[in-house]
Amino acid sequence: MAGIHLHQITQPGQQAAGVGFEQPFEMLDACHERVERMLRLLCKLREHVRTHGADAQARDAARDVMRYFDQAGPHHHEDEERHVFPALLAQREPAVVAVVIRLKQDHREMAVMWAQVRAALTALVGAGEGWAGFSAEEEQLFDTYDALYRRHLLDENGVVYPAARSVIRGDALQAMSADMMARRGVPDGASLQPVRADMKTEQTGG
Repeated sequence: MAGIHLHQITQPGQQAAGVGFEQPFEMLDACHERVERMLRLLCKLREHVRTHGADAQARDAARDVMRYFDQAGPHHHEDEERHVFPALLAQREPAVVAVVIRLKQDHREMAVMWAQVRAALTALVGAGEGWAGFSAEEEQLFDTYDALYRRHLLDENGVVYPAARSVIRGDALQAMSADMMARRGVPDGASLQPVRADMKTEQTGG
């Protein structure tokens, strides 16, 4: 039976060494890589259940996806809302401001949509022998969630993060780093470690 562990959907070289919170933008970049891997895991999960149903591997994968988007995802969005977006809005560069406003709306839409995606995954985790698989509406929901997140990441990687790196420096960068650690209860020098294949480690990063 084909497995759906995370190591099977990670491209060679993607799992870089742990990134420290003293490098907040590198941490945000690492969080984006983790988001992309979790989206691929969700896609692999959907393929798996069409053949194998709600078996143990499917339930484990669903728990991994929920763990990430329940815990690390909200931290990552808050990092951006508290530090990245305000700094760019203060610059009043029209093209960048327009993207930031859209990204803030994305965060609200993602929160609503995630509750629906999570409900579908929760049903899978608790499913018995007679589970009929994801409905057509749930499959469409997954597609929409995936597309929204991927466009969102492109906007951040291509527009917002490069602009923010040129603005958030010095004391502001140190304050951003300290706040990211404090909100997670992370000690100085801690790193966001590469995602292990079994995904059983605590998700304290983004």
